[in-house]
Amino acid sequence: MSHDCHKYIENYIGLHRSYSLDAAVGIAFWYGAPGNRKQRLQLESELIYKWKSPFNKECWQYWGQPFGK
Repeated sequence: MSHDCHKYIENYIGLHRSYSLDAAVGIAFWYGAPGNRKQRLQLESELIYKWKSPFNKECWQYWGQPFGK
């Protein structure tokens, strides 16, 4: 599986570097996630809407696309 976030993250890091700001992007995998695909996607959706990260396109309605095109 691949996500379409690579360019978005590059823009995020590039913007920080242009202002000499530190930036770090971390990713983690939770081995306790449900094995059932439907349950896992439901949990992912719930967490996306709980934390409202600007990196998730589902939340661009709140933040716009701050590191997009």
